[in-house]
Amino acid sequence: MRIVATIGDLLRRALPDQWRAIDAEHLPGRGTRVDWMPPIVFVTVAVSLTLQAYWGERSVFSRLFPRQDADWAGRYYDLAQFAWWAGWRVFGYLILPAVVIAAIPGQRVRDYYLGVGHLRRHAWAYVALLAAVAPLVAWASTRASFQHTYPFYKWANRSALDFWAWEALYAAQFISLEFFFRGFMLRGLERSMGSAAIFAMVVPYCMIHYGKPMPETLGAIVAGVVLGTLAMRTRSIWGGAALHIAVAVAMDLLAVGHCPPAASGLSCRPR
Repeated sequence: MRIVATIGDLLRRALPDQWRAIDAEHLPGRGTRVDWMPPIVFVTVAVSLTLQAYWGERSVFSRLFPRQDADWAGRYYDLAQFAWWAGWRVFGYLILPAVVIAAIPGQRVRDYYLGVGHLRRHAWAYVALLAAVAPLVAWASTRASFQHTYPFYKWANRSALDFWAWEALYAAQFISLEFFFRGFMLRGLERSMGSAAIFAMVVPYCMIHYGKPMPETLGAIVAGVVLGTLAMRTRSIWGGAALHIAVAVAMDLLAVGHCPPAASGLSCRPR
């Protein structure tokens, strides 16, 4: 755990310096003109999260396509539910804000941290975060609450196709999520709010974790601050996306290790 403590100490020292640098970069250019980006960003965030809450859940798919009538899905009905869920995340987190950005004169989607930016210079920070998180993930995988939650797709243990099809859907929503929170929100708010944009972003980011184990939800607050700071300094979402995907795949691999073997015909949560 010494590496975790060391990284924590470095973050405590480094983050305030990074916030000051962010403010120095963005706030002087604010001027006296009204910045319409914050209301546009916040309204888009509210609309996106509302659409996902009411239309993007697997329960909606089940109502529209009852299992008994969905012969086309066969044994992949549960995976189809998650495809619906992931598709709505891609729409709400990526497509909708991209359309909003494209509709604003002078704004370009690619400027919303979709490039590599200064990622190479700060890649070590993401590697250090992965090293710090790895033992925590390994420990969490031994907990009953973790095993009852992951993998979300309970048939991920059935075959390699099931597992990797699910991981592809999971990765797509993570990339979309990073664009939404660390790209669209931060880039859209930086001119008016500077580093405070990070904390505005953390509120909805924490709330989308409700329903998961509480330690993970509380951890999302810390992760949101750290990943938001790195995204603004690197001007890229890709480090956070890669970190999220790597941790998610590791968590699911560890979780599947506690599932019944594929030959048993049982899912990860048979009851």
